[in-house]
Amino acid sequence: MSRLIRLPLLVILAGIVSLSMTIPGLYAHALDLHQIGSAFLGSGGLFLILSAILGIATEGRPDQSRPRSVLLTMLGAMVLLPAIMAVPFLLVLPDTGFFNAWWEMVSCLTTTGATLYAAELLPAPLHLWRATVGWLGGLFMLVAAVALLAPLRVGGFEIISSPYGRSEHFQRLPRSAEALRVPTHLSAPVFKTEMTDPVHRAIRSFRLVFPLYAGLTLLMWVLLLMLNEPGLVALTRAMGTLSTSGISPVNGGAAQQSGVAGEMVIFLFLIPALSRRFWPGGGELRTSDSWLNDPELKLAGGVVLLVAGMLFFRHFLGAIDVTPGGARGLLVSIDSALSAAWGGIFNGLSYLTTTGWNSVEWQGARNWSGISSPGLMLAGLAMMGGGVATTAGGVKLLRVYALARHSERELEKIVHPNSVGGGGLMARRLRNEGAYLAFIFFMLFASSIAVVIMLISLQQVEFDSATILSIAALTNTGPLANAIPLTPTFQGSAGMAGAPWEGWAGLPALTKGILAGAMIVGRLETLAILALLSPEFWRR
Repeated sequence: MSRLIRLPLLVILAGIVSLSMTIPGLYAHALDLHQIGSAFLGSGGLFLILSAILGIATEGRPDQSRPRSVLLTMLGAMVLLPAIMAVPFLLVLPDTGFFNAWWEMVSCLTTTGATLYAAELLPAPLHLWRATVGWLGGLFMLVAAVALLAPLRVGGFEIISSPYGRSEHFQRLPRSAEALRVPTHLSAPVFKTEMTDPVHRAIRSFRLVFPLYAGLTLLMWVLLLMLNEPGLVALTRAMGTLSTSGISPVNGGAAQQSGVAGEMVIFLFLIPALSRRFWPGGGELRTSDSWLNDPELKLAGGVVLLVAGMLFFRHFLGAIDVTPGGARGLLVSIDSALSAAWGGIFNGLSYLTTTGWNSVEWQGARNWSGISSPGLMLAGLAMMGGGVATTAGGVKLLRVYALARHSERELEKIVHPNSVGGGGLMARRLRNEGAYLAFIFFMLFASSIAVVIMLISLQQVEFDSATILSIAALTNTGPLANAIPLTPTFQGSAGMAGAPWEGWAGLPALTKGILAGAMIVGRLETLAILALLSPEFWRR
């Protein structure tokens, strides 16, 4: 282990990716798809040897603890690792081209879940590989958020951190029989490796996060199997839920065989994407001791219920249908109402966590509401995003909460200019410095959407399609393109297995490259990318 810590983090990640290729390789051999299995096992063995050679060559590397090295490592992981992952994919689908295979792996690793291919045209081992890459991408973000981004005060940690660079708490001296309270979050100053050894921090965070992350995935897989979901579908659903990638080997609703019962299981396991308090190492982000008072959970619950309520009560405001007479007609109406309500609630949480799965009752919810384009609500939820330092994308709930509390305080001061806000240290920080930084990030996020839309519109892509594709890429919500109908583009091809009518495969190569960059920017967040572009950041 001591020798492993001395290796560059990117080399360690390349070795993990190489070992993970054995999973679809063995699965392919079990299905008697020996050519596909050989492609994965051969690629995994080759890159494992290359990673070992590179590790030996870089073991005596210079100090890699500078902030730019950490951010460059994360950027390199999002750009270079998909190139390794794309090799077995390309060997199985040689007509797709390396660029399209790399694009697919970028989409999976960033937990975007957008795909260039039709689900029914891909062999099962490739679906398992896509889900595995998305699952690894979610694990990487859970580990990197605390181990790499927290010491740099980016990725949402800037909202909670003290603007004065010191602790603002008045701590009394402990009694002789009273033990000192040790902080449990990995970004606490008590850990001597902060800003000095990112590899050591990443390994420690991995040891804490991986057992829970893998255990929840296994538990959800077993529950879906018990509800009559096929083995591969259940596994990919479990991986796609915990990583919020939304990767699926089939088209259609989130739980086709298990129905609403399976969606309830998915709904339950989507909740950890709303707050870091469900994962180890996120103690620094806790703004309350009680789960019921957690601002991210309260805001998420309110927003999901608001969207579901708008879809539900729109039926009565629009007077779309008249309930048929008799007891039987009343029961049918009640059943339709309950189905529509559940479809709105499930889709609300699914897109808020940037997973992007549709409920089997979503079409019923759309028909019930009578709204011509309810998918725009889902796009707004995806832009809001899930919890800070989780696998979800978007602006993040804590930033939205900080802006909301700041707006509430400003309106209160208009009515009562001499009032005192109160609420404690954390509430004051969220209303002041936190809201200021959240507004900066929101403006950068909006500017990023505008820039990506302009770059995409340079090609022959309609403006509304360019808008949805940009939002889907920057929020890492690839299935959003399927929830909102897009005009198909046939200026490019991803091979015989491509699906240009679904909005991604038919795009030109330049547009795909722009969207791949948007996925990476959305995953790493704009503030971290701008930090790399700052001249002061590169000064020794």
